[in-house]
Amino acid sequence: MAATAAKLPIVTARLVLRRLEPEDAPAVTRLVNDYSVAGNLARVPFPYREGLALDWIASAGQQIDSGDAYHLAITQDGKLVGCIGLTLKRKALPEIGYWIGRKFWGQGLAREAGAALLDWAQESLGIAEVEASALTDNLASQAVLRHLGFVESGPGVQQFLSRNRNMPVLMFRRTAAPPVPPPPKPILLVVACALVDHEGRVLLAQRPEGKSLAGLWEFPGGKLNDGETPEAALIRELREELSIETQEACLSPLFFASHSYAKFHLLMPLYICRKWDGRVMPAEGQQLAWVRPDKLRDYPMPPADIPLVALLRDFL
Repeated sequence: MAATAAKLPIVTARLVLRRLEPEDAPAVTRLVNDYSVAGNLARVPFPYREGLALDWIASAGQQIDSGDAYHLAITQDGKLVGCIGLTLKRKALPEIGYWIGRKFWGQGLAREAGAALLDWAQESLGIAEVEASALTDNLASQAVLRHLGFVESGPGVQQFLSRNRNMPVLMFRRTAAPPVPPPPKPILLVVACALVDHEGRVLLAQRPEGKSLAGLWEFPGGKLNDGETPEAALIRELREELSIETQEACLSPLFFASHSYAKFHLLMPLYICRKWDGRVMPAEGQQLAWVRPDKLRDYPMPPADIPLVALLRDFL
């Protein structure tokens, strides 16, 4: 992934992980030119000269721009305290590496920087699986890796430039836990009716103030009670809302709506009814409107009702 798509710097509670700059060369040289640091790093020669730091910093910038690796300065209060990097293309799996200057040991900085870089890599680069290594006698680095969720994957051997020989290492691998899916939304089953009069008009009811989606227009209907069939619920709702009576034989299922709201998923079958007894009256104080099918879209509706408008218009 190109650097433009992966935002830097990375900011934590105490640290800023940023691109290395040429001005960092003296601090890098001073901190790495310490055998207690360099001796634990496979690709760092010892002694370490400032010219090497300048070359490495230039190379690190190029690798960020190409998306091959992300080698970053670890700074605290504007002061460089170490470096951390994620190499993407050198091996089959991305590899993390880090070092902290000896005077800054014992403060948990490697853990904090490592956790931040791994989270950033998963979020910005889509990297979930990472490997790392540590000398078999580098117990502190092994503890950092285990704290970051790495598990030991077996022994290995690596050449250490600082020691001018091959050294035994422990290999580690970390697979980030997949994102926890949100809990499933409850399914809310409601039933609605397109009442059609002798002129071919459809009845809409406006949701009153105090209800969710107040002011929007909808097809009459409502929730099913426990044990109710959709037809029985619709007969009851039409009686309670509009003071009319109808029978199951007068209800024909047409379409259904399926819509996800913030807290529930709505499943709503829509029936058509052309025959009922009584005069349609607003029994719950709602506004009513008889609307010709080609004018239904002029009435603002809840999201679940909108797809039904075109279907109903074409049907009628």
